[in-house]
Amino acid sequence: MEAEKKLRKTGSKIRASYIAFAHKEKKRLEGLVTDLEQEIMTREKEVERLKDIAEHAESLSAADLEHKKQSPLYQSLLTHYTALKSLQHEYKKHLEREKALGEVLDALRTGYNPNYQDMAVLEAVRGWETLAGLPHINDVRKAEEEGSSVGATETAREDTKGEDTEEGLWSPERIERELNKLLKVDHVSLLLEHEKLVGEPSQSNLVVFDPTAYLPDSFVPSYLAFRQNLLSWLELLGIKVGYSDTSAEANRARQALSDAEHSLKLSREELQTAHENISDIFDPEGFGVEGEWKKLDGLCLEKDTGEYTYEICLFDEARQKPNKGGSSYSLGKFTSWNQHAEPGTPEYYTRQRYTQGARCWNGPQRSVELVLACGTENALLTVSEPEKCEYRITGTSPALCLPVEEGKRDEL
Repeated sequence: MEAEKKLRKTGSKIRASYIAFAHKEKKRLEGLVTDLEQEIMTREKEVERLKDIAEHAESLSAADLEHKKQSPLYQSLLTHYTALKSLQHEYKKHLEREKALGEVLDALRTGYNPNYQDMAVLEAVRGWETLAGLPHINDVRKAEEEGSSVGATETAREDTKGEDTEEGLWSPERIERELNKLLKVDHVSLLLEHEKLVGEPSQSNLVVFDPTAYLPDSFVPSYLAFRQNLLSWLELLGIKVGYSDTSAEANRARQALSDAEHSLKLSREELQTAHENISDIFDPEGFGVEGEWKKLDGLCLEKDTGEYTYEICLFDEARQKPNKGGSSYSLGKFTSWNQHAEPGTPEYYTRQRYTQGARCWNGPQRSVELVLACGTENALLTVSEPEKCEYRITGTSPALCLPVEEGKRDEL
């Protein structure tokens, strides 16, 4: 009795950590929901912006767009792009050279012998230590001999990263983070957006669009063949066709819109999943009233019986794997807890059902009843097969170890 009490006391402490994990997970998911809601608002605005750009681009002929590209604004954007690209290239070259030089000087600093009184080397080492914000190597060696902390080295290196920069200028970290984004900006979209903002009228009143962007894929070849035949007949009749294909930029604008809509859809789906995960944590029919089983979601337990190894990934799937080669078999997917007990009661969480596994030869589909009890470890103990392809596996889990006072009333 004393041993069982001690086991429950130890197990209940582990169970308490599982409950704490569930609350932390709920808090994390709530933070994720807040971030996703903000992200979705931003993406919705971006979709609307790109939709306006795509519609405007489709209303322009290729000649119109080429004319607009001659604007000083667009040419300036291209010049700035080239300058940024060149600066990025040089910046990366300098970073690589600085890293290589630092490695050479570090090797010199840690390897030179101060007793040789080589003043040139000494000055080089001290110059590098000053530049890099490092303590003098002799002080480091003395500290190591005395057994004191040498953490000042790393602290000094970190301090050099916090050097003041002129107000408004980017730090090296921001340059690395933001420069690629700037270089990926679509300048044609910016041009069209700028034109819309300032209200410059188009040179052509003809609204041109690409029907292939709206037709089902199976109709596109027929449409293109019909259009080509029509244009050929009109040319033979001496009729000039004032039709111009939609520019490649218009197609790019439509693709950018499609990508943004897809990203918005994924964010909305992620938000829905986060809401569902929050509601599942403390669901009595899911991870328990106190969320004590959330920590174990997907945890895989194994039992080697000699011929086979039986694996159960909690709340997922049970499998039978031969130890001497051959195919493994699904024993079923998680279906429910103990259907003969009330959800939320201790007895309810003592059994799990895994059903709809691989079908046996001339038999039923494989299934598992997992019978659990309080224990200090998550483990599988025994495997039996009471009926053909119907397995009974026993195991233990701290999640079933109620506090001792409550355990006296509810023996599992």
